[in-house]
Amino acid sequence: MKELKQSNSPIRISIFVFCLLGMVVFSCFSKGIDGETVVFNVSIAEDATQAVLSRILEAKEKPISQIKFEKGTYHFYPDKGLEQFVYISNHCDLMVNTPFPLNGFNNLDIDGQGSTFIFHGVIIPFLIDESSNVSVKNLTIDWADPFHSEGLIVARDENKKTFDMQISDTYPYEIRNGQIFFIKPYYEHSLGQSILFDPERKAIAYNTEAYTGISTIKKNDNQRYIESIEYKYEHEDRAPEYKYMGKEANLFVEELKPGVVRVHNHKKKMPPVGMILVMKGEQGFNRVSPAFRVSHTKGFNATNINIHHAGGMGIIAENSSDLILDRFNITPSHGRMVSTTADATHFVGCSGKVVIKNSTFNNQLDDATNVHGTYQKIVDILSENQIGVRMMHHQQKGFVVGQPNETLGFVRLEKSFFPYKKTTIASIDYINDRYQIVTLKEKLPKEVKVGDLIENLDGYPELLVKNCKISNNRARGLLISNPKRTVIEDNFFNTEMEAILIPVESGYWFESGNAANVIIRNNVFQDCQHGGHNRGIIRLVTDEDNRNIAFKNIEISNNTFNQFDNLILEVSNTDGLKFTGNTITNSGTFPRLHPSNPVIQTRFSKNIELNNNTYSGLVDNTSIINSDIDNLKFK
Repeated sequence: MKELKQSNSPIRISIFVFCLLGMVVFSCFSKGIDGETVVFNVSIAEDATQAVLSRILEAKEKPISQIKFEKGTYHFYPDKGLEQFVYISNHCDLMVNTPFPLNGFNNLDIDGQGSTFIFHGVIIPFLIDESSNVSVKNLTIDWADPFHSEGLIVARDENKKTFDMQISDTYPYEIRNGQIFFIKPYYEHSLGQSILFDPERKAIAYNTEAYTGISTIKKNDNQRYIESIEYKYEHEDRAPEYKYMGKEANLFVEELKPGVVRVHNHKKKMPPVGMILVMKGEQGFNRVSPAFRVSHTKGFNATNINIHHAGGMGIIAENSSDLILDRFNITPSHGRMVSTTADATHFVGCSGKVVIKNSTFNNQLDDATNVHGTYQKIVDILSENQIGVRMMHHQQKGFVVGQPNETLGFVRLEKSFFPYKKTTIASIDYINDRYQIVTLKEKLPKEVKVGDLIENLDGYPELLVKNCKISNNRARGLLISNPKRTVIEDNFFNTEMEAILIPVESGYWFESGNAANVIIRNNVFQDCQHGGHNRGIIRLVTDEDNRNIAFKNIEISNNTFNQFDNLILEVSNTDGLKFTGNTITNSGTFPRLHPSNPVIQTRFSKNIELNNNTYSGLVDNTSIINSDIDNLKFK
């Protein structure tokens, strides 16, 4: 049995040391306090991968304190990048190449000096692991070819259930057996997950839920003997290896002429002419190249970074502490509707402080940020101080639940959203990507049983989100499952779904953490939830149907809600919420989608205060609140 190391170590690493063939690569070397300052010049710009990687691989013998780039545009291809296998939370697990394998670096500063890095194919620009005090600044990141594709809707026929798309030569495609595939260098994707964009607003289309996602699959009834298959242990039907069982293609696509295709059999409304359908391939296969992956690192700063595209998230940080993003901007380029194809930023099991400030997050295909821990299920009680745990979602595979001396909580959500007992990790043995053995310093509490969940109570940060602009994206602005102090202030939100979602989620993603001591103040919310979902702009919700308290001490104050629809605040399972000094107006931007809704809705909650708020929307004063709390009044 192998004891789990302090990081999620790669299964396989292949290192190639390159000769430079006499090419002048570095314009200078200068000795710093802890190492050299390395300056790359534009002579390597055609493909900088080999030169950058070869110097980084020498860093153990020739330490580096700073890497600078002469201002210019540098290309990076995967062909000569360092290959390694990585498990990445909320992404695909895969062999991937990188030019910046920053493993074991301390006190390293990377300064692009205003340069642009263009990446090609499946490649992770910055792979940072087991490091400390790493900073990256003054840099623009983009991909030559995007990981999504776009088609302009040029015709529709509701009776025949068809719509026609015009596809530019920016998005090469081919049709195989009636299915469309978009071909990129080093990568391809099917139609898969899809959503509508309004090219006039350059934002998610109003009421896109009525039209998308496109109905790509249907139930397959032609099965035999499937029911005889038995699994000794729990398995996940949603994992990529199982997800197509019992399903088959629903659509078929025909080409009408070069660059124009007709899509048959879509089951929702046909998309409106003039809208742009954005497609990124099947879930479970379409998150392969985040711009930054930071893991097991103490101290990471990203300053003045512009990310125009990534085949996944802008940054995914795991089991790291003290991360600051300042002027960390996610915006599309080249007329594309989409920037990153998943979240702009995402933090799993992080601690210390996480600060996101002065940043813009536009047109990404998921949340601006998601902060949470990870629930893992107890599947074995092995001894008086040892349990076996299972990673429940396939995009958690290989995730390290904790480190020695960190505190674990035992959770039984049908009884409480808070841990019923706590204990301390002694060690963790890594058995495989789904199964780990946790040894505790104390005896197991007698209440613990198979089926309970564990969470790392030290794996949450103090969070500040300040002076950010979040708009035109799919999904939420902020998704926060964080029991530590959280401040969200001076931001602008214009999102297709909730601006701020505070959940307890245990049935799909198994993202742990409730919320307490949350301050939401001085923000502007403009026409959020315009995608069609019937939900609040700020929403506190659990996926367990019980009355247990999940959220405590929430302050929502001095915000402006300029909304086209009614429902502003949706609260459940909360003890202690103050909604004070807020201004609610009707924007008139779009027709109301849910005119029968109240403005504020509460359930299973107590100690809710509504004071000094101003309302000038379209809801009658007697219908502003729908609550199970007696005598709760809008003030």
